[in-house]
This record gives sequence, structure tokens and C-alpha cells, in this order.
Amino acid sequence: MNVLEFILTNKDYLQDLITRSTYHSNAIEGSTLTYAETYAILYNDNSFKIKGKEPREIYEAINHKKALELVFDNLQNEKWFDDKFIKKINEIINRDIKDIEGYRTVQVFIRGSEHIPPEPEKIPNLMNYYVYNYNHSEEDIFTKIARYHIEFEKIHPFEDGNGRTGRLLITHELLKNNLPPAIIEKEDRVKYFEYLSNSNTTNLANWFKELSNRELERMKRFGY
Repeated sequence: MNVLEFILTNKDYLQDLITRSTYHSNAIEGSTLTYAETYAILYNDNSFKIKGKEPREIYEAINHKKALELVFDNLQNEKWFDDKFIKKINEIINRDIKDIEGYRTVQVFIRGSEHIPPEPEKIPNLMNYYVYNYNHSEEDIFTKIARYHIEFEKIHPFEDGNGRTGRLLITHELLKNNLPPAIIEKEDRVKYFEYLSNSNTTNLANWFKELSNRELERMKRFGY
């Protein structure tokens, strides 16, 4: 049984993966939802009351789950990795928060980073090159994922949701290569951002490999 098949047929692990992925990815971006609140929102746990949270945070949780399900669907149906797929992920991520369709048309800035993303008019060509090079890369899988994650975040092709979109692309590529996903936990936020800001492909690649191996051990506890 390959990794994707196990994920989709093991209900307990599927819920565990989606909840952890959603919780940590959103927390990295500033969400204040707890893990228990995230699970309650995603799986309609009415026994858990959620108070004092912004509607945006609730939408972010729901949208991330739906975007991850799009990743699973794309892999199941062996659809091509292209700009339409990337745009669709981001559109779902931002649904009911910002109505975003397609690449950004305004200049954006990354909080806490010296890097200034390219002007909006350059985005379509940069993303065309990105997708082409991504699909034709013959690098070691973890080096490829690290290199193109850094490049994606530097391009920052969308007005919002670039981090969440980029991390879902990591999951897509790992599962496509029959490897366990790499969940970046909120506690590692500083290390993660340092690797990105320093364009540290080698260390990021090694870390992604470590995270994927760690996830494999977790999967085994669910019966993989």
C-alpha cells in the first residue's frame, strides 16, 4: 500500500494528518486556534465550544482542509502540476476571506523579511518558468522540494496565503513520490523562516527529509 492510499483509507490517520497540517500551517501564519478548536471546526465536534475567535480563523481552518483535499484529488486522478492547480489551491485557501483569483496585481511585502517580492507584472512569466523548471527538475527529491519552496516564497505570487499554499505544494510533491508528508510545526516557525530568508536549500532539504521520516514513524503507529 502506498502512502496516499494509506492516508485515504485510514480514517484515524487521515483526520490526524489533516488536523495537524491545518493547525500548524495556520498557526505559523498567526492563527490563535488551539489544536482542539481546529479539530472541532474540521470535524463538527459539537461537544467543544469555540468562543472569542475571529471568523477569519475559522474560515482559514475550513479552507486549509479543503485545499488539502484538492491535493489528494489531484494525485488520485494523476492531474498535471500546473499554474491552474497552484491558483486553485490559493483560491480555496482564501475563500470567504479574500476573493482572490489568480496571481496578485499589487506589490506585496513579507513581514519580517528584507526580501522584496518582484513587481506584479513579472509574476506570470516567473511562474511559467517556475512550473516548467519544477516539472523538469531531476534533483534529489528533498533538494528539489526545498529549492522550489524557497523560490515560490520569494516570488510570493499571491496577494495572501503564499505560505499555506507553498506548504501544501510540499505535501503534494512528497505524496507524489510516495513519501510521507513533512509537517512543519509552529514551534519551529523561527527556524523555518530563517532557512527561507537565508535561501538555505541544503539545511531545508535535510530538515524536510527528517520531518518526512518522523511522519513515517507516526504512520506506523496508525498501522502503516
